[in-house]
Amino acid sequence: MHFALTDEQELIVATVAEFTERELMPHEEEVERLGRVPGQLAAGIKKKAIEAGIFSANMPVEVGGAGLDNLTMALVEKELGKTAYALHHLVARPSNILLACVGEQRDRYLYPTVAGRRMEALAMSEPDAGSDLRGMKCRAVRDGDEYVIRGVKHFISHGDICDYVILFAATGEESPQDAGGGRAPRKITAFLVDVGTPGFEVQEGYRCVSHRGYNNAVFSFDDCRIPASQILGEEHQGFEVANTWLGGTRLAVAANCLGRAERAMGLATEWAATRTQFGQTIGRFQGVSFKLADMATQMAAAELLTLRAAWKADRGEMSSADAAMAKLAATEMLAHVTDEAIQIFGGMGLMGELPLERMWRDARVERIWDGTSEIQRHIISRSILRPLGG
Repeated sequence: MHFALTDEQELIVATVAEFTERELMPHEEEVERLGRVPGQLAAGIKKKAIEAGIFSANMPVEVGGAGLDNLTMALVEKELGKTAYALHHLVARPSNILLACVGEQRDRYLYPTVAGRRMEALAMSEPDAGSDLRGMKCRAVRDGDEYVIRGVKHFISHGDICDYVILFAATGEESPQDAGGGRAPRKITAFLVDVGTPGFEVQEGYRCVSHRGYNNAVFSFDDCRIPASQILGEEHQGFEVANTWLGGTRLAVAANCLGRAERAMGLATEWAATRTQFGQTIGRFQGVSFKLADMATQMAAAELLTLRAAWKADRGEMSSADAAMAKLAATEMLAHVTDEAIQIFGGMGLMGELPLERMWRDARVERIWDGTSEIQRHIISRSILRPLGG
């Protein structure tokens, strides 16, 4: 096995690390205080990211992206993950779901988004359909050459600043036989819906303790009509479209957690090596040094799982369980590492003068969005039992 990075990967990591430290980290406190990224600042960051060649790095070269492979993107996401997500997402990936665009959709949505002229949001979750996506109630009913959409979506990340939404809505029901008996789950279709379409209302979302400034929104659809040409992919095949995205986004979440943990670990280690109590540095006490040992071990394990999954993805071999293991390990590791880092700092760790309390709060949502830890464990255990008929 060969673990060394290529010269190109080393250069990319160094470029993104320098960009993150110079262009993003200095604005963390302002974003935390305001609860948003000022428009002029956001535009400036995006412009600099495009100039640096790191915007849309995940998208293929033929559609205007940098064409980085999954492993290299995991390394990029790790560096970006060290800063506030409200800033990080301005230079990160457009959704690779957009590669399902065809014909005119590419000119209206794919190419402008890759170029940074438009921004998408993804609308899956509903008040009564979180992990149970097949139970979603938002419906799109065919009416001639149009679909009429009715329903509500919530927890829509950056839904307050997007130009259009990739909407997942129920367009039918599977038969009880296909569903294995009992309640027939919904057939789901993906649609492209522009903000400003009559019947589509964007409302302010909830105040979240995690990732302040990276705001969510509530979308309401009341007899919102869109042409059938706005289907992304094929009718009733929404989950097939979504599955191309979920594996990649779970890898991104895992990689972000690695970066944040590395930053927290660095702060805790420096403090333990210099803070003196009872006549010696606190790192000499087992109560502190053993914490650092456990943190480092958990970080290494999560990193290996994440990079292995990305490596397999580049070979077309990554399973849903591989992505689930990476996300589960990295998100739960981050929760422990940030908590222990604060414990090492003591009371100072909870003060706003340090980024630790923010990183600790931000870590909490990672075990929920893009599939809860319980969903990841379900995916993993299912992959173990199904081959044996269990």
